[in-house]
Amino acid sequence: MLNTTGFGKIKLVYGALAAGMAMALAACESEAPVEAAPEGVVPGIEIENARLMLPPVSGNPAAVYFDLTYTGDRGLSISGAEVEGAEKTEVHDTMEYEFKMQMGETGPVAMRQGETVSFEPGGKHIMAFGLDESITPGSTVEVAIRVSGGDKHKFQAEVKAAGDER
Repeated sequence: MLNTTGFGKIKLVYGALAAGMAMALAACESEAPVEAAPEGVVPGIEIENARLMLPPVSGNPAAVYFDLTYTGDRGLSISGAEVEGAEKTEVHDTMEYEFKMQMGETGPVAMRQGETVSFEPGGKHIMAFGLDESITPGSTVEVAIRVSGGDKHKFQAEVKAAGDER
């Protein structure tokens, strides 16, 4: 017969709690560990056709173009960028202002699951100011895009001369 008075009740409750915790711990240990994405990789982001176009006049900004496809589970936004060897980097877009098409810095670029956004001439692109002179056609540079939450997705962009196909 169980002792259900005073300390007997307490022992019964603590015993049940201990058994439940042991079962929960055993369940956790049997699950496969979740692997974190490597540093510099945002799950769901795929980059293709990345290239940095050098300016025709030395000292002017360069432009980075690429195609970004997002297949992640929830929406995100591109909030900025960095280009290796650049003093300053901005995400730009082309927009109409005072009945003229003009280029300027843009706010966050929202992305939904399954969406592809092209960073291309005449549209969204990354401007790299104060580019190091050691960056030459035929080499590659690391580009990082910052997403909502502060994570960065890094990729390599081929460096092309100003006259090359964009």
